[in-house]
Amino acid sequence: MSNPQQLRYSKEHEWLSAVENGVATVGITEFAANSLGDVVFAQLPAVGDTVTAGESCGELESTKSVSDLYSPVTGEVVEANQEVVTDPALVNSAPFEGGWLFKVKITDEPADLMSADEYTAFAG
Repeated sequence: MSNPQQLRYSKEHEWLSAVENGVATVGITEFAANSLGDVVFAQLPAVGDTVTAGESCGELESTKSVSDLYSPVTGEVVEANQEVVTDPALVNSAPFEGGWLFKVKITDEPADLMSADEYTAFAG
């Protein structure tokens, strides 16, 4: 399992891209995707929704279970990945590329986001 060095990670197994013009991309890690199993349904936050760091903002349903999706930051959702809604398997096949979940205009970022190395140690 590899965790891209340029991303930051939450304890809830979400990743956050570098911020560009105040906006960052959010997805779940390969570890989380593997733990979930085959994702068959994605409920993502809608454009305009306010998400709060550490709080549930959607759900991912797999053949094994339903899991809450947590936002790693606080802000306003500016885009949801409709390709994942149409083809939830993208979360498993490309969690760091085409399987991203939403983009958020950040208003607050917690201090406890981890580097790739810290997350790899955390996730085991």
